[in-house]
Amino acid sequence: MRTGVETWSAVILGIGVALGGFFIGTGFYRGRATDRIVTVKGISERDVEADVALWPLRFVATHDNLREAQSQIKRSHDDVMRFLESHGIAPEEAEVQQLEVTDVLTNPYRTGPTLSRYIIEQTIMVRTSDPAKISNASQAVGELVDAGVILSSGVMGRSGPTYLFTNLSDLKPEMIAEATAQARRAAEQFAQDSGSRIGKIRRANQGVFVILARDRAPGISEESQLHKTVRVVSTVEYYLKD
Repeated sequence: MRTGVETWSAVILGIGVALGGFFIGTGFYRGRATDRIVTVKGISERDVEADVALWPLRFVATHDNLREAQSQIKRSHDDVMRFLESHGIAPEEAEVQQLEVTDVLTNPYRTGPTLSRYIIEQTIMVRTSDPAKISNASQAVGELVDAGVILSSGVMGRSGPTYLFTNLSDLKPEMIAEATAQARRAAEQFAQDSGSRIGKIRRANQGVFVILARDRAPGISEESQLHKTVRVVSTVEYYLKD
């Protein structure tokens, strides 16, 4: 038979265990409540036009006589420079980058007859901050063929213009703000639909700026297009409150 002291000790112990369980349960609930989050994304896009254009013009001359091959490459060079000038491209925007002379007879692996002993290849790199001029000129490249210039695609197989957009830093602040605002609107809509309110930002990822081809189709690269699309996707995590 329990004494009065033992009875009161058991009662006190039971109350302590019950309170301990209550506080542990409440603490767990509160801890889980702070972990209620929503992850949203915001997108910002801008259509832009390239501000720099590069165009390697590579042409070839062949002949059994080296002097004659040199005369041909000189004529082709002059034809190319006249062509560029006729399309508004100044001489200082065109630079000779490569001049290669190959003597086919020095190739130890050659087989069969040699039609032309000497091959001379020259590359003129056109660079301008007015890409529209190169875009227009590249559409009329047939004029060079008509003049007798033998164009070559080069080692890498690419000979067309390359269009670059270099003013990305000017767009970044506005686009980041727009993407972040869009993400917040999405979070607010989610919170409203779930009967909650958004709290502070838990984590934010600005995302990476990418420059895409405006016309995204198979086989079309961004570098070959004068018109482009700049995109950034921001990811933001918000706490949710009741």
